[in-house]
Amino acid sequence: MNDKQITNIVILDHQQLFREGLKKVLESEEGFHIVVSSDDFSVVPSILQTEEVDVILMDVNLYLKHKDQIKEEVLHEQDVKMIVMSNDGEEFYVAETMKRGVDGYLLKEMDVYSFIDALKMIKSGLAYVHPKVSHDLVKDYRKLASNGVEEEPQVQRPLHLYTKRECEVLQLLTDGQSNREIAETLSISEKTVKNHVSSLFKKMQVKDRTQAVVRAIRNNWVEL
Repeated sequence: MNDKQITNIVILDHQQLFREGLKKVLESEEGFHIVVSSDDFSVVPSILQTEEVDVILMDVNLYLKHKDQIKEEVLHEQDVKMIVMSNDGEEFYVAETMKRGVDGYLLKEMDVYSFIDALKMIKSGLAYVHPKVSHDLVKDYRKLASNGVEEEPQVQRPLHLYTKRECEVLQLLTDGQSNREIAETLSISEKTVKNHVSSLFKKMQVKDRTQAVVRAIRNNWVEL
């Protein structure tokens, strides 16, 4: 499995059924190879020494339990992407994990296609936070950026920079909506939404949704 087109993955999760199900799904997708699937973090250091690993998919609780060891033994490996996964209702972990340098935050409830797309995005070098939890990350950033100031600045839509529709899409991205949800809200096709999002990324000179939303909040272009 030395082909550079192959993504070598380590899965770490306490739940065997989820772990084995995820392994089966990913290995059915061309280009993915599961190096090991385990509930024991102690296998990671030896695996990194003996195997080529591109991505580590880890349950968020397992990640936080070993966060200091991960920082020393995993995150310094620049070629390894660290992705945490959580169940619905555990969104409050997102800010803490992203601050610690993980590359992605996925929900276990995601459909297969969205999960695989997110995995490919992260492998390509982009950060990914599931839309459902990105709003919590943004609110945390806003709190830090404002240094505790309670007064909300007046929103100034950037109509001088982007089209009216792009501004609407940017607001809905901030609200944590997926492309499909944005399409339903605006009564347009999902393909059109993707075109607007791509146009926004290019104009804003950002690589992903989180960067776009953080910049929008920093400039008071959107409402929270």
